[in-house]
Amino acid sequence: MKQDILADTFAAIDNAREVGNKEVEIEPASELVKNVLIVLQEKGYIGLFEHVEDQTGGKFKVEIGKNMNKASVIKPRFSVSNDEYQKYEKRYLPARGFGDLIITTPQGVMSHKEAREQGIGGKLLGYVY
Repeated sequence: MKQDILADTFAAIDNAREVGNKEVEIEPASELVKNVLIVLQEKGYIGLFEHVEDQTGGKFKVEIGKNMNKASVIKPRFSVSNDEYQKYEKRYLPARGFGDLIITTPQGVMSHKEAREQGIGGKLLGYVY
């Protein structure tokens, strides 16, 4: 039984990248995982992904990108305001301007850079660099 679908997603992507796989399957599929994958794809960390239906509700087939060094979930999911992003960048990312925090906001899932531009806060989901 899976406890945290998002943690399993980041672990599957990171493990596949570590062993040199070009593709990974993530299941079960969920709307949150889809939105996180969209952000990762927009930022160039993963390639194309597709939803495949099956009897368990579906799964995602994800192409692993070459630009990713590490991906992980953030627990607990800290609430963060617009002026606190720099604090969490220092904590989770290796260098300033390198990598992205994944944030869920009232406007949807996005990177911390997009959230900062829009002047909104949210909850930290994970990080990738």
